[in-house]
Amino acid sequence: MSRIRALSAAATAAAAAASVALLPTAGNAATTAASTGGVVIQEVYGGGGNSGATYTNDYVELLNTGTSAVALDSWSVQYISAAPGATTTWQVTDLTGSIVPGGRYLVGEAAGSGGTEALPTPDATGTINMSATNGTVALDTTQTALSCKTAADCAADTTIDDLVGYGTAVVYQGTADAPGLSNTTADSRDANGTDTGQNGADFTAVAPDPQNSASGTTSGSPSASASASASASASPSASATATPGPLRIHDIQSDEWISPYNGQQVTNVPGIVTAIRTSGSKGYWIQDPNPDSDPATSEAVFVYTSSAATVAVGDSVLVSGKVEQYYPLASGDTDATTSNLSVTEIGSPTAITLSTGNALPAAIVIGPDTVPNTYAPDLNNASIESGTIQPTRSALDYYESIEGMRVEVDNAQVVGPSDSYGEQYVTTKPGQDTTFRGGAELLGENQTPAGRLEIVADNGTNPEVNVGDEFSGATVGTIDYSQYGGFIVAASTLGTVVHNNLAPTVATAPTKKQLSIATYNVENLEPTDSAAKYQALAKGIVTNLSSPDIIAVEEVQDNSGATDDGTVAADQTIADLTTAIAAAGGPQYSYREIDPVNDQDGGQPGGNIRQVFLFNANVVSFVDRGDASVDRSTTGTAVVKTDGKADLTLSPGRIDPTNPVWAYSRKPLVGEFSFNGKTVFVIANHFVAKLGDQNQDGRYQYPEQDSQIQRAGQAQVEHDFVQQILDVEKKADVVVVGDLNDYQFSPSLAALETGSASGTGPSILTDLITTLPVDQQYTYDYEGVSEVLDHILVSPGITSYDYQVVHLNAEYANQTSDHDPQVVDIKP
Repeated sequence: MSRIRALSAAATAAAAAASVALLPTAGNAATTAASTGGVVIQEVYGGGGNSGATYTNDYVELLNTGTSAVALDSWSVQYISAAPGATTTWQVTDLTGSIVPGGRYLVGEAAGSGGTEALPTPDATGTINMSATNGTVALDTTQTALSCKTAADCAADTTIDDLVGYGTAVVYQGTADAPGLSNTTADSRDANGTDTGQNGADFTAVAPDPQNSASGTTSGSPSASASASASASASPSASATATPGPLRIHDIQSDEWISPYNGQQVTNVPGIVTAIRTSGSKGYWIQDPNPDSDPATSEAVFVYTSSAATVAVGDSVLVSGKVEQYYPLASGDTDATTSNLSVTEIGSPTAITLSTGNALPAAIVIGPDTVPNTYAPDLNNASIESGTIQPTRSALDYYESIEGMRVEVDNAQVVGPSDSYGEQYVTTKPGQDTTFRGGAELLGENQTPAGRLEIVADNGTNPEVNVGDEFSGATVGTIDYSQYGGFIVAASTLGTVVHNNLAPTVATAPTKKQLSIATYNVENLEPTDSAAKYQALAKGIVTNLSSPDIIAVEEVQDNSGATDDGTVAADQTIADLTTAIAAAGGPQYSYREIDPVNDQDGGQPGGNIRQVFLFNANVVSFVDRGDASVDRSTTGTAVVKTDGKADLTLSPGRIDPTNPVWAYSRKPLVGEFSFNGKTVFVIANHFVAKLGDQNQDGRYQYPEQDSQIQRAGQAQVEHDFVQQILDVEKKADVVVVGDLNDYQFSPSLAALETGSASGTGPSILTDLITTLPVDQQYTYDYEGVSEVLDHILVSPGITSYDYQVVHLNAEYANQTSDHDPQVVDIKP
């Protein structure tokens, strides 16, 4: 998928002096006072080598505040992560030599591929990869790894000369951690190395300024560079005499979705730089620390530079440029055609820096009651951008009213797993529309859970979280927007990941009198997929689905995969899958399928995806019918009456494959099976996808779903075919399965069940997902919303069944497919 200036593809933003950090309880606080040997940890920097970092290496700087030289040959610098677990150990860098009174000593640590400046020549070197945001550094008088993992235990360890916990570290000195760090900030004491034993008071987040033993000594007054680096107050620049222009940010943002100054030049707009984006759409956010009283007007705006920003977090700036409404565009979209919301920006900017090192505006804490309970208003598909912002009306309105501003979400529960871009979804309303496994469920058309919010770490970190996990503590960042998931928090600080260890579910095996039928979308399976994918699919089928007797498999690609070379046969793909299943302890499945006409069934171009029946011939027989010479890709099967029973003219066959409703979409595959002497008709489906529908997070509300028209047509054709079977044999056993790409309450499902998109008329099929408790009705997680796309429906003659959705993919960062399979055990 092309990601053009994708705002959710996390861009590096730096925390600053006032960066929000978690404060452990007083009961965990260490009481260690000033270092006893005169040597203190003067500065720590963990962002070295990261994208957007200042320096290429992490480092720890020491300062001798005493009057005598101190030999360091038996000493070490040690590091432990912010929340050490049972197996976490301290990492150690041995020191050598000595440090003179007032002297500095630089310990260089791990390097990365980023950074723009090399460290001064270190006095000691190590390989510790320190966190850029949260962690603990200790200066120890031995070179033996420490064993303490709590603040109290470390305070009792007499070998520790000094210690600093920063950000959200569990181990720290005093009553609070030092500020959290970033790629462009270090924690530093004042120039004299004042050490009161209080990390929160002694350290300030500043621009990194590493100094080694060759930097000279400190004797009561700092050097010019140290003074500038360690200043805890704002430092004026040469341009401090510049004056703000007539407009403030809230004037530009206004209470309208489209700025009244769109397309106009603005001059000297004041604000504090709160975060910097260094990848994708480069630029920075500024926020006015002096807001107006109107809750509908945002106090922040993005400044689009297109190249690396020349400002730093904490700078007080005056920005001039052109106000623009930027629309994140998907492939083929234009500003006029996209359904995405726009972002107000100042483009082609110039900036005057008035001062540096300013505290950031306090983050807005978003709790369960902060955001309205309605996600989007019903405007009869009109554009929400044509009206005014009403923060209490909907979640879309609320986030627009704080666009670009700093926010904080505490103890955020994950409702959508991490993807390969490090994007995941949390809920700000943990009690709203909750699934039985911790997700946020879609309960009706256009009822997106209002608590859903995307989170992206702006340093590119992928936390690999699953549904039900939690970002414990504070997650802090700026409100942004992306076409890949609506409003997001570009997070400079992520809460500590607490894994819920969500276990995949396992289906109960059928009894000897039951026939088990499953459906599984295997997501563009092709021969060149890894052995690991085939093995994982096989394990899911054998272990989690309990080796069903019949499996309708969707999205099986041809033998050349996505290469558009005219290949349509898929026997190699199927052989690889069935071989993997047998190797995993399952049966050696037989199969039936129909090769499509090249490039006529949609899906990934060149892939020729199709449905395939796998079946265990030792349990169930496939009834082959029809002349082998018939082109079944374009010739439909028909229902005939034989001795009072329904039969098919072609088995396997397709349902009305030349009907326009199947244009560039998969045609239903129908097969006749025999189990214990009884006939069961199974129809495998993959209805047309939702491509081209308007964005649920976009400007048109409620969004148009043009694809729904074709799906409803497909459902109608299939309903009529099932009706033909039941007209011949009233109690015939018909099982309809597959990826229908629509919800249980959609017009498509109504048409399939009743023959009418409005749901009027008698039902000839029962959608089994609706028989589950409401909080279990989902098979898919789309951008943080648990919803139904896959279905199993049964005809009225099937009265005894056990039905299960097997959750093993959709809720996990490590997915074999994006769909969860399901299985029904019936007694024909």
